[in-house]
Amino acid sequence: MIRQYELVEGVKAYDPKADEDLLNRAYVFAMKAHGTQKRASGDPYFTHPLEVAGILVDMRLDVASIVTALLHDTVEDTIATLDEIEKLFGKEVVFLVDGVTKLSQIEFQSDKAKQAENFRKLLLAMSSDIRVLLIKLADRLHNMRTLYFVTSEEKRRRISLETMEIYVPLAERIGLHQVKNELENLAFAQLHPDAYDSILSRLHFLRARGEDVLTPIMDELKQVLEESGIKAVVTGREKTACSIWKKMKLKNITFEQLSDIMAFRILVDSPAECYRALGVIHSTYSVIPGRFKDYISTPKQNNYQSIHTTVIGPQQRRIEVQIRTKEMDEVDELGVAAHWQYKQGVSHEGHQYRWLRGLLEILETTEGPEEFLEHTKLEMFHDQVFCFTPKGDLITLPRGATAIDFAYAVHSSVGNHCSGVRINGRMMPLRTELENGDQVDIITSKTQHPSPTWEKIVVTGKARASIRRFIRQQMHQQFVNLGKTMIQRSLKQEHLEFNEKSLGAALEPFGVKTIEDVYAYLGEGLKTTQELVRILYPEHKLKKAPKKLTGKKEAHKKPKKEALAIEGLIPGMAVHYAGCCHPVPGDHILGVVTTGKGVTIHTSDCETLDLFAETPERLLDINWTKDSPDLGQHVARISLVVIHQPGTIAAITAIMARENANIIHLKINNRTPEFYEMSVDLDVRNLDHLMAIIAALRLSQRVLSVERG
Repeated sequence: MIRQYELVEGVKAYDPKADEDLLNRAYVFAMKAHGTQKRASGDPYFTHPLEVAGILVDMRLDVASIVTALLHDTVEDTIATLDEIEKLFGKEVVFLVDGVTKLSQIEFQSDKAKQAENFRKLLLAMSSDIRVLLIKLADRLHNMRTLYFVTSEEKRRRISLETMEIYVPLAERIGLHQVKNELENLAFAQLHPDAYDSILSRLHFLRARGEDVLTPIMDELKQVLEESGIKAVVTGREKTACSIWKKMKLKNITFEQLSDIMAFRILVDSPAECYRALGVIHSTYSVIPGRFKDYISTPKQNNYQSIHTTVIGPQQRRIEVQIRTKEMDEVDELGVAAHWQYKQGVSHEGHQYRWLRGLLEILETTEGPEEFLEHTKLEMFHDQVFCFTPKGDLITLPRGATAIDFAYAVHSSVGNHCSGVRINGRMMPLRTELENGDQVDIITSKTQHPSPTWEKIVVTGKARASIRRFIRQQMHQQFVNLGKTMIQRSLKQEHLEFNEKSLGAALEPFGVKTIEDVYAYLGEGLKTTQELVRILYPEHKLKKAPKKLTGKKEAHKKPKKEALAIEGLIPGMAVHYAGCCHPVPGDHILGVVTTGKGVTIHTSDCETLDLFAETPERLLDINWTKDSPDLGQHVARISLVVIHQPGTIAAITAIMARENANIIHLKINNRTPEFYEMSVDLDVRNLDHLMAIIAALRLSQRVLSVERG
């Protein structure tokens, strides 16, 4: 355990003007506050904040950060309060302590929700001062170093998983690669103990054979560079067990097949020397294609800069080489801590903080802490793809990102109105995955809005959160409009007067706060219009709904004038088209109110409606209107029996094409030597269009029968 004077001397070694009295007072306060508390290891609890402070001293952080490390658990685990800390140590320290302190006094529904809410608070705090994250990472690092003392295997795995999913990518994002590697390796040892032990035993076996591979390779690399007039420091190391395991998993190879388990670093004086050294290495050794990355000309989001290449190096061994300046190496080791921006009052608007602003945007658009945590995991876990706007601005995205992700990365309004994309000058589908160097030109339209299907296409947390937010807003508004229409129609049928102010009587019974929420509950199917009528007019006797509204005869009856029109309701939100009967404009239709989903539209002769014979209050008379949603295209299904002979499929698809029908899906259900039985889903405008297609198919000699499926 580090001693009090050693801690103070460690800080003063890099900051001679450090407030020694403040450090000593914090040391004594924390030691007294924790008193006789013990850790799982049996050591005094005070050893933990002291070790966290020691980690921050190694990062050369300022006095306020070291003091916060000493005090960071006092509010959570002792009787000390934030007011007391502010009085004794000042506003700066109390802000940092509060940012790091967990929300242990608040009750949550689940461990996942608690984890998510803690992460939200951490993000908000570190957005104001990045030191909060540095202290939190040091805290997590010491906890991971001593995790093996925790007896519960389930708890060790839960903490390790949280470390791997949240703290490892956070450490990487702010450039603390040494911390990131240690956290990742410690978590890996708990999550995959068999793989960890196997890799370590193999590495120990190689060392036991007495093969000192690193030294001769480093010596040869240094000699090659010196002969070309380049002064360089060359170091080498074995890769961690976790990084070796990830390579084995990614490439689907065994340990014996993995040749690049060693990494070598070449440190030179300037960026120009980096490229000179690269030229020497590439001209001396055979380069492995596809393994070259230049992060000097295009730094990572955390401001990491280096050149990476893989060659068949000395002793014909495959080695990974990193080339960088000494200043770049310091940034790699210490990340944002190397810049002292937090101490000097420099704005945090630099390139390395764009990701943090992106996470804050996700925080603003997500509905709850668990959804936020889901999106931030998406945002933090990825390999990068570098793309460009038509003006040449760089947009960094995760591997597998689509044009829609790019649009949301530019701006959320660009994403919400994205209607098309040109990639390298060519029109491409919005679902197209982007590649390094792509120039992406997003085409927008004021009438275009996100589709619920977009959520399955995008990979970035920002895009997914923005799409979900838009869908939620649109669905809520459509549920409100639908609910308002439903109650107006229901009251009219009951010959009762509609008065919006009177709906206030339903707020308490429905458990909502506004009249708009009452409408939304009706539209979403969470409450029925009958329930609302009973509340508004308790003495009124409701008309009995007919036991059965469906049947073949119903299909041919004209829709009632008071039927509900579905204009302005976007499919997939407040209304859904049934997949059993595929209604299209022109069909006589009925709606089924489904709890939490809104209204599902069926043709009025659909057999599925028989299931609701005992609950007729869930059925709605529905009308198509000229402004019906998505009037241009609706999916219809037809069933065909065709002759089994060459050219039949081509002939029937040609007929559909001539009738301007787009095939969505084709499935052969049964095949005999003489016939095919198949079902086809088509995009059609309305019932007349569908009947024209069916008529055209019936004229073909290859088609024996065709009916709506």
